[in-house]
Amino acid sequence: MVKKLWYHSQESTYSIPPGTCGLPLIGETLQFMASINSGKGFYDFVRIRGLRYGNCFRTNLFGETHVFVSSTESAKAILNNELGKFTKRYIRSIAELVGDQSILCASYQHHKMIRSHLANLFSTNSISMFIKQFDKLMVETLSGWEHGSTVVIHDEALKITCKAICKMLISLESGPELEMLQNEVAQVCKAMLAFPLRLPWTRFYKGLQARKRIINILEKAISERRRGTETYHEDFLQHMLIEDDKASSDESPMLTDAEIKDNILTMIIAGQDTTASAITWMVKFLDENQEVLETLRNEQMHIAKKASPKSCLTLEDLGEMPYASKDESKPYSFLAFGMGGRTCLGMNMAKAMMLVFLHRFITTYR
Repeated sequence: MVKKLWYHSQESTYSIPPGTCGLPLIGETLQFMASINSGKGFYDFVRIRGLRYGNCFRTNLFGETHVFVSSTESAKAILNNELGKFTKRYIRSIAELVGDQSILCASYQHHKMIRSHLANLFSTNSISMFIKQFDKLMVETLSGWEHGSTVVIHDEALKITCKAICKMLISLESGPELEMLQNEVAQVCKAMLAFPLRLPWTRFYKGLQARKRIINILEKAISERRRGTETYHEDFLQHMLIEDDKASSDESPMLTDAEIKDNILTMIIAGQDTTASAITWMVKFLDENQEVLETLRNEQMHIAKKASPKSCLTLEDLGEMPYASKDESKPYSFLAFGMGGRTCLGMNMAKAMMLVFLHRFITTYR
């Protein structure tokens, strides 16, 4: 994830980090994009400049100055933001694709307001219900893998996570509309680190067009529910609309339709793309570390033997997976879910999805 951090100070007494601004206007954007499109990803861009300038360096990307930091001390200072000196913005391509009303792009106060509306939807009760739904989906999906000769984990993980997230958010779990939505989200994700050129043949333009089509789907769903022409659904969107009705009656801040749409799109992307990538890396890691795989299999088989054959996993079952859940990284060295006030809202749900996947995958296949 690429983040742009601005330091606010009337008179800075700190030295400017070493680095280069590159070419006029575009800076080092071309080198950055070349790294992204290579097999090594933008990490190679950071690695090369880290060797040249150290753990903290500056560069110019997309017409803006960016500072990269790679020490745990710097990460702690920035993410805890105890003195309020830092705020967060995403690079232009990401911000335009998720929408300026997304929680990812919100200012400090706006972020707090949106987060307060969304937080209850990730309650323990909601996660418990989601675990059972996702487990049923996993069992159904894995049974279908038996009839195929080759399974591409990332592709299958994207399908599973998309179906689960869309069911939770907008009660969409099958049919051509779900397939279309998954394809559109894929276009948006591909465009996130693309050069922000609005030309018809560019990835960025195609991503913006995909965003428009997704927003149209969400606008239609909101309109139909407000008119009462659609069957009642117990999902994320319905809760947001109900909360807004309550907010309008007691004069507390309510979410606008633009905020609802941008944040549902944000949650679809976060819940589908990043979780599917994490699942893929987990499978790769286990294949390359057979001792870890065997230890993990023993833990998961113990849980499987205690359960009845057709029962679903529960939140309590996930609590009995200490080996699968443990995190041995040093503090502030691996921040998959962020830190501080911007910690990922769906962190516990994403972890639950990964644990359910691991359990069913390992106890079903060798």
